[in-house]
Amino acid sequence: MADSTDWAFPDSQQPDADAYAYDLGRALDAAVMIRTEIPDDAFTASILGTERNGNGIVIRDSGLILTVGYLVTEATTVWITQNDGRAVEGYPLAFDFVTGFGLVQALGPLDAPALPLGDAADTRLDEDVLVIGHGGREHSLVAKLSDRREFAGYWEYVLDSALYTTPAHPQWAGTGLLNATGELIGVGSLLVQSEVDGRISQGNMFVPTDLLGPILDDMIRFGRPRRQARPWLGMYTTENEGQLVVAGLAASGPANRDGVRQGDLVLEVAGERVPDLATMLRRIWALGPAGVAVPLTLARDGNVVRLTVRSGDRNDFLRKPMLH
Repeated sequence: MADSTDWAFPDSQQPDADAYAYDLGRALDAAVMIRTEIPDDAFTASILGTERNGNGIVIRDSGLILTVGYLVTEATTVWITQNDGRAVEGYPLAFDFVTGFGLVQALGPLDAPALPLGDAADTRLDEDVLVIGHGGREHSLVAKLSDRREFAGYWEYVLDSALYTTPAHPQWAGTGLLNATGELIGVGSLLVQSEVDGRISQGNMFVPTDLLGPILDDMIRFGRPRRQARPWLGMYTTENEGQLVVAGLAASGPANRDGVRQGDLVLEVAGERVPDLATMLRRIWALGPAGVAVPLTLARDGNVVRLTVRSGDRNDFLRKPMLH
């Protein structure tokens, strides 16, 4: 994703300070740029790259920054840039696979305000929201909350009720989604396409900050929530014309090790049919914590193949941050 600051939304799409009851300029200064470097031999380097750029939102006066986790996963170097151009080093404090949240701690003083967290459930569909990114008003977008619905990702990820906005912010990673009172209700994760009135439109998917409260203290103290790790297969599955297709495999992952092949069709998990990706993943996770055996029924070259994958803990495959 490009990180150039030499662009701006049309003035009609930028927020007008007079339209908000809160201090818009102060809120916009809570958005910072996050730049990270990841070693070439890191597990996610081939998938997400070794240089990543995005946004983060300051949520505590101590310099704690909330962002999307893929920006900081396996990062060895983190730089934080404020709207006034000043940069400080950061530390990749935490990442949660279940929600997709990441935390960065600034290692120097930040002259940036902390935004309060709000409740996404209180914002109505079609209500105006504000998507903020590093760069102030020119990089912030007045949008609509267009939908709340389930999201399932091929990287073994499900949100029960993700937030969707239109139009799209082109530098969506780690952007902040603000409600009418200037509270943070979501963190930008993806560019998505939606069908509205028979037409395809682009928008963004946000992880609701409602999910952060119960895990925030654990993430700060331990680097991840203290819950049992979900079973991970390293099996990148997509939906295609009503079928679940194994589109790729992590080279060192459990599914590749135990005989799953790219192009296989997933029919059953533990003897139960799985009609869609979210159902497949939830069925796997219901079998037990990481390490549990996952029986799969696959279709391969016109034949039915039954095998068992010994799942793993995805965190065990990742490079851990160096302590400062």
